[in-house]
Amino acid sequence: MAQGFNPKGTWGPRGRGLSMGVVQKEGQIIHFTGQVAWNAHETLIGVGDVGLQTRQCFKNIQSVLVAVGGTLSDIVSIATYFMDRAQLPIIQQGRSEFLTDGQEPASTYVMVAALGHEDFLVELTPIAVIPVGRFMPPD
Repeated sequence: MAQGFNPKGTWGPRGRGLSMGVVQKEGQIIHFTGQVAWNAHETLIGVGDVGLQTRQCFKNIQSVLVAVGGTLSDIVSIATYFMDRAQLPIIQQGRSEFLTDGQEPASTYVMVAALGHEDFLVELTPIAVIPVGRFMPPD
C-alpha cells in the first residue's frame, strides 16, 4: 500500500487524486509500459471519450497488478500523458474512481501533441510496489 503525504508549505492536491510525495515501502517494484485504452483484443475502448479511455487504462493496470498479487493501492506514481487540457478534469475524475482516498500516488501530468495512435486521448504509466508477502512471480 502506497503511503502518500502532503506536507505543509507545498501546494496541495485539492481533489486532483495525487500526493505530493509517496514513501516506497519494501516490495517488488513493477514498472509498466504506458497503458492505453486497448482491451485484450487490441480494440480501442472509448473512441473520442477520454473518460472511457481513462477507465480502460485503469482496468488494464489492474489486470497487470492482479497477475503479480498487487492492487491499485500499490501504485506509488503515475505519469499521465494527455492531449487536451480541457479533458484533464475528466481524466482526474476517472482516476478518482480507481484510486483510494489517502493512498493517491505521486503524479505527473504531461500535455503532448500526439500519442502512439491517432485515437488515443490518454496514456498512463504507473510504477507500483507489491509487498513481498503478496507478490507472486508472473507466469
